[in-house]
Amino acid sequence: MPFRCGRRLDRQKVGWQFLGCMSTLAEIEAAADALPAEEKQELLLFLAARLRAQAGELPPPRKFGREQIEAWIKEDEEGMRRFREGR
Repeated sequence: MPFRCGRRLDRQKVGWQFLGCMSTLAEIEAAADALPAEEKQELLLFLAARLRAQAGELPPPRKFGREQIEAWIKEDEEGMRRFREGR
């Protein structure tokens, strides 16, 4: 059944609940921002489950050689050194 704006019977809380219409990501983000922390966590778990279900098969893990990893570490350390020196 498609989502409709208005009221619906909340099966978990036994009663009517008003459902506001949200049609843009900004409206959804604002509504999520207004939730208490516990409900935000619930929403995050709900979305993660839906994303996993829609994603299908995961790609194979990427493999990097030791030289590539060492180059990344060296680059990262150089960046940290420059940051600490204020450059």
